[in-house]
Amino acid sequence: MKDKKLEIFRVKALKNIKRPIINEDIHAGFPSPAEDFQELRISLDKELITNEDATFYARVRGNSMIDANIEDGDLLVIDRSIESRDGRVAVCMIDGDFTVKRIKLGDNCLYLMPENSKYKPIKITDENEFIVWGIVTYVIKKV
Repeated sequence: MKDKKLEIFRVKALKNIKRPIINEDIHAGFPSPAEDFQELRISLDKELITNEDATFYARVRGNSMIDANIEDGDLLVIDRSIESRDGRVAVCMIDGDFTVKRIKLGDNCLYLMPENSKYKPIKITDENEFIVWGIVTYVIKKV
């Protein structure tokens, strides 16, 4: 099964937009009195992006990474300045197509590992045109 292509978006430099955040723990049990919370402001850009010039967003298409909690329609935050290493989730370009997979280093070879048993690992060979395009730092999803 082949992945659908990822849609890559450049981070648009906007003014620093700060959204409200509650300065209290959110419990999944009984609620605490609402009058006791203190509202602060948070900027998601500052939280999610450390290197604006090297950061991109990509919309996931396909389900080869569902066991890593990366699903069709999720938005990836990708940092191109982070070094690729064994075990990291990366956006790679192989033979002209983007894919998101976990990097696995083998004995003198590299594999792109899906996180869905319906997909097979991709062994990178000398015949492939291949680059690690960037490292996934966050997954943004709708609940």
